[in-house]
Amino acid sequence: MTDARTVVVPYDPAALPEGLARIAPDAVLDRWRSADRSAHAPRLVVLDDGTGAALVTARPATAYLKIVDAVGDAVAAARAVVALARAEGLVQVKWEGWTAGPDAAAAGFAPLRAPSGADGDQPPTGFVRWLDDAVHESAGHANSTDEPPHYRQTTHFTCGPSAALMAQAHGGALRADELDRRLELSLWREATNFPSCDPVRLGLAVQRRWPDSAVAVSLDTDRPVFVDAYPEGDRDWRALLQEVSREEAAAAGLPVDGRHLTLPGLRAALEGGERLLLLVSLQAMLGFDVPHWVLCHGVVPGAVLLEDPWIGTTAGETWVDAHLLPVADAALDAMSRMEEPGYRAAVRIS
Repeated sequence: MTDARTVVVPYDPAALPEGLARIAPDAVLDRWRSADRSAHAPRLVVLDDGTGAALVTARPATAYLKIVDAVGDAVAAARAVVALARAEGLVQVKWEGWTAGPDAAAAGFAPLRAPSGADGDQPPTGFVRWLDDAVHESAGHANSTDEPPHYRQTTHFTCGPSAALMAQAHGGALRADELDRRLELSLWREATNFPSCDPVRLGLAVQRRWPDSAVAVSLDTDRPVFVDAYPEGDRDWRALLQEVSREEAAAAGLPVDGRHLTLPGLRAALEGGERLLLLVSLQAMLGFDVPHWVLCHGVVPGAVLLEDPWIGTTAGETWVDAHLLPVADAALDAMSRMEEPGYRAAVRIS
C-alpha cells in the first residue's frame, strides 16, 4: 500500500486484478506476458477505484523502478509508482516508451536519450524521473548533452569494448553514430584474453586506440584474473598473456595502480570528470556469477550511475533498464569485489 488510493499486488499473468482487462488494451497485456519477468519482482500498482494501473519491474540490486506500461489514468498511476519508489528509498523511476507520450511529461518525467538504431524489439523512447529534484537540476542527466549514449553489446564476450565505446562517446572522442559492431569487435580483438578482456589489456587497447585520452588501470592483485573457470590446461597460457600485457603496459607508460580502489575513491573520480570501466559480477543483478564490464559515468546521492551493455531480454529488460542504471553504493561495492581475495578492477579514462 502506498497511499489511500493505491494498492500494490504481485503481478501474476494468470490472475490479473478484476477490471484490469477493461482498461488495459490486449496489445499491452500481450507485451506483459511476452517475457518471464519473475526475476525482476513484477508488481501491479493499481488505483483502488479501478481507473488506472501500472506494471512495475526492476533489475535486482539496483535503486530504481521501471514502468513497463501505465493504463487507464496513466498519469495518476505513474504518480503512484513515484510515491512507491520514494517510500522504498529509491533514486529514480523510468518509463518505457511503448505507450507513454504526453502522459510522461504530465507526470513529471523527462525523455531519455534513445540509442541510435534501436532494435525492433526495444521501445523507441523512454523517460526518467529523478526523485531528488536537486539531482535533476544539477546533474541534468535526463535531457542533457552529458547523458551517455547507450550501446548494446552484440556478443556474449564484448562487454569491455562496448563499455569503452560508450565511455569515449560520453567523453567526446567518438560520435554516438560511430558506435557499431565493426568498432566493437575490432576493439575486442585488440583487448581480448580469449574471449575475456583482462583489465590491463583493455586499458592498453583504449590507450592505443585513443592516445589523447588519459588512461590508467586500478587493479589490486598481482595474480591472473578470471582464469579459474577454465580447465587447468587453459589457464597457463591465459596467465602468460596477462603477464605480457603488464610488460607492454610498463613499456607504453600505462599506469597500473595496485592500491585498492575504494567506493569513496570511485565516486571522487567520477565527480572529478573521469569515466570508469568497472569489472563486476552479474550474480546479484542477473543471477549468474560471471565477470562483466560496465561503464560508471556519474553519481547521485547514495548511488552510482552505470551504462550496462548487456540487456537481459528474456527477463523483460530493455535499454531503458540498462541506461542511466543507478546502483546503491553498498550494492556496487559488493558486486565489484571479484573472486578471491575480492580485488577490484577498473580502467579509468579522463
